[in-house]
Amino acid sequence: MKMVWVWVVGGVLALAIGVLWVLQGSGAMGDNGGMDGESQWTVIGAVVALVGLVLLVAGLRRLRVGDGG
Repeated sequence: MKMVWVWVVGGVLALAIGVLWVLQGSGAMGDNGGMDGESQWTVIGAVVALVGLVLLVAGLRRLRVGDGG
């Protein structure tokens, strides 16, 4: 497996987890977990989602240029 795919897959996973944490922290998913309504999870989720987006974009740019690592 080429290294660039680790960036892409890691970015997608971090982005998805970050969005999930933002939704849970903001209470948008109802009362189905321990993170519901806890505002620190909204902030943590936003940071994780941002890191995931950066990894995803960096990986896709490397794929486009042909630097598969």
